[in-house]
Amino acid sequence: MASKQQEQSEKTIRIRQVRSVIGTRRPHREVLRGLGLRRIHDEVVRPDTPAVRGAVAKIQYLLEIVEERS
Repeated sequence: MASKQQEQSEKTIRIRQVRSVIGTRRPHREVLRGLGLRRIHDEVVRPDTPAVRGAVAKIQYLLEIVEERS
């Protein structure tokens, strides 16, 4: 039987940057770098955790959720 933490680690979210950071606020650029995104059309796969969801919500105008895997 898998623990709750292992079940959460299996869930992932694929995030794509769709807008430029030029003209955005510095904290938003820092969140983007924290997610591992650098350029438009970059994609990263991150664990689907509340922390990652919060970061995505903060800069949702720069991002697009490509897919969620469970």
